Amino acid sequence: MAAPKRGRSASAQSKPGRSLALILIAIVALTGGMFLSGHTTPRLGIDLAGGTSITLEAKADQGSAINKANMDTAVDIMNRRVNGLGVSEAEVQTQGDRNIIVNIPKGTNSKEARDQVGTTAKLYFRPVLAQEATGAAATPSPSASASKSGSSSASPSPSTSESATTGEKATSSSSPSASATTQGRAASDALKADPTPSGSASPSAPASPSASASTGTAADAKLQAAYTALDCSKQGQRNKAGEGVKPEDSTVGCGEIQGVWYKYLLGPAAVAGTEVKKAQAIYDTQTAAGWQVTMDFDKSGAKKFADITGQLAQNQLPQNEFGIVLDGEVVSSPTVSQSITGGQAQISGSFTQEEAQSLANMLSYGALPLSFQEQSVTTVTAALGTDQLHAGLLAGAIGLALVILYLVFYYRGLSLVAIASLLVSGILTYVLMSLLGPAIGFALNLPAVCGAIVAIGITADSFIVYFERIRDEIREGRSLRPAVERAWPRARRTILVSDFVSFLAAAVLFIVTVGKVQGFAFTLGLTTVLDVVVVFFFTKPLMTLLARRPFFASGNKWSGLDPKSLGAKPPLRRTRRPAPVETKEA
Repeated sequence: MAAPKRGRSASAQSKPGRSLALILIAIVALTGGMFLSGHTTPRLGIDLAGGTSITLEAKADQGSAINKANMDTAVDIMNRRVNGLGVSEAEVQTQGDRNIIVNIPKGTNSKEARDQVGTTAKLYFRPVLAQEATGAAATPSPSASASKSGSSSASPSPSTSESATTGEKATSSSSPSASATTQGRAASDALKADPTPSGSASPSAPASPSASASTGTAADAKLQAAYTALDCSKQGQRNKAGEGVKPEDSTVGCGEIQGVWYKYLLGPAAVAGTEVKKAQAIYDTQTAAGWQVTMDFDKSGAKKFADITGQLAQNQLPQNEFGIVLDGEVVSSPTVSQSITGGQAQISGSFTQEEAQSLANMLSYGALPLSFQEQSVTTVTAALGTDQLHAGLLAGAIGLALVILYLVFYYRGLSLVAIASLLVSGILTYVLMSLLGPAIGFALNLPAVCGAIVAIGITADSFIVYFERIRDEIREGRSLRPAVERAWPRARRTILVSDFVSFLAAAVLFIVTVGKVQGFAFTLGLTTVLDVVVVFFFTKPLMTLLARRPFFASGNKWSGLDPKSLGAKPPLRRTRRPAPVETKEA
């Protein structure tokens, strides 16, 4: 029975080089991938790099369910707003099922960021004074018409009409927009005919007529120059169009129709988005009009909407259109043919279900399908983030130094195995963190650094368990080589159970928490998995090889495996068991 056992032991001891070669190849491959990708350092989180972190929690108080589709839509909208700030490396991502984390690095102003995300978008209905395609040859402007039935439609292309009605079929018309040669004159004429709808948020009349005229002329000239210079085909100009404009002022804006960007000259806001009580996408099966968007206004909004549509109906294209302006972007510009009363309107056109639902969300919720409550806002300066990073790295270095001193003092020669294993684990952790940054958006924050520091103790604990098992075998009187192999199965079970408990705790913490605590949980789980890999593919094979070296095999007093110092029993010898002796009964 002993022969097969020795054969298995000899086979296991003859292949430690394969495991060492495998883990070294993995290190080289991962390191090469890190340098080839250009991401040679871990991506730092807000608390280390500096910036603003905003945690928002979704609330189902607007009739919409908190599901993945609505959360993804909210992330896209918030991402657009953050990018509008001109901030690079900003990220907006979901955390769990109900939370969105907005990270804006480089010390962006916290108040400005909070104004841009998480709140209901600024939605206004503004009369269109002039419009023109930009970035391409002038093309006919989108047309739309409205009837007294109370609906309004936005055309998705220059050739498709949009109408606003309350039930009657809308008529449509089309006319070319101002060409480049008449652009300045068209804008100037439009400003002179700028309507001031009753009920709109227009400023009170100035005391001096002459001062009013001179001020208005200067403002009109400035606005006309802005409209002339605006090129909506450029994202930078789109982001700045209408920036900082008050509702009672005229402004410029951009809107996209089937891939073509149009620029708009818009009058003062006639109706605010907050005066829309409800908007929903419906499919009209009776008139075969397809998908439509219905709007219900409150009492104040109904009166304002009736006034502005009555005034616009008397104008010619494009000045009989009103622009639905969301965060400075014209998302729809339906035309009006009659005054729409009754507080209800219907936007019809060649909508798909997705387009109709998107527009309904914009009108109902200011583009966000869910409302969000601000949970926390953390602003960290770059200098403070650097100090925190240095403090975390210093704490990690001190902890590592203390562990190494303890290993050297207590295990002596065996400490070389532990230090080499810690070094391999550190390299793998650093490389994987650098690669996971661009791959899954992992950011190394201060709690993650704490998780890495805690992992030093977990990793060292695995080595200690194995070393103590080996020393127990030597105390039993066995030589080093069989002690290494006999100790491994017992140590392996203990290491796996210990690491499983640590990984389970990290997984639960990662699932039930949000924000920065997840960084701690993720790092702890990652280093725990790496601990198993290092112990199985590096520490054990290396120990097997060192057991063949005379320095360790002979039990040198500096090896940490001196049988005399460990109080070993005399060497075990194979002896035959005496045959059992039968005793006679008394």
